[in-house]
Amino acid sequence: MNFATIKWADVANGPGVRVSLFVSGCTHRCPGCFNEEAQDFQYGQPFTLAEEDKIVEAMAPVHIKGLSLLGGEPFEPDNQRGLLPLLRRVKAAYPNKEVWCYSGYTLDGELWKPGRARCECTDEMLSLIDVLVDGPFVEAQKDLNLRFRGSANQRILNIPASLKAHIPVLWGGEMTIQSITVS
Repeated sequence: MNFATIKWADVANGPGVRVSLFVSGCTHRCPGCFNEEAQDFQYGQPFTLAEEDKIVEAMAPVHIKGLSLLGGEPFEPDNQRGLLPLLRRVKAAYPNKEVWCYSGYTLDGELWKPGRARCECTDEMLSLIDVLVDGPFVEAQKDLNLRFRGSANQRILNIPASLKAHIPVLWGGEMTIQSITVS
């Protein structure tokens, strides 16, 4: 697996300050993709144990809230095989830090049903992810006011709740509003 870049203090791809890994390789080819160069599986550099070690180490500070996986496409089968060891290590070392993943595949479509995206790693990879932003980027539905996603068709899903219910369950984080009562 190759990767395009690693952002060590990312605030755009999930809540709080995060480490974000952008993998290379995507077969969706969404028109208007914000990271078109990363669609090429050969783009960037090989993802080695040295990069994996740096990510795990970079997540140690308390101000780092989690890891985000983007692309390219993390759920391309070759990328799943490259990411699974990292996810195992992150979850073992930081069980209370959230893992977010962005995918053009849908949970109840290509990730749960037999097809090109599913491989021997898919179910375990999903079990190690807390939040999945799913669905392809659709340029006609682009909305810069959306939180943590690029187009209105994309969903932000709570993966542990979705796996338990066997249906997609929306993440409630963006819906949380604290009411103030004035007496």
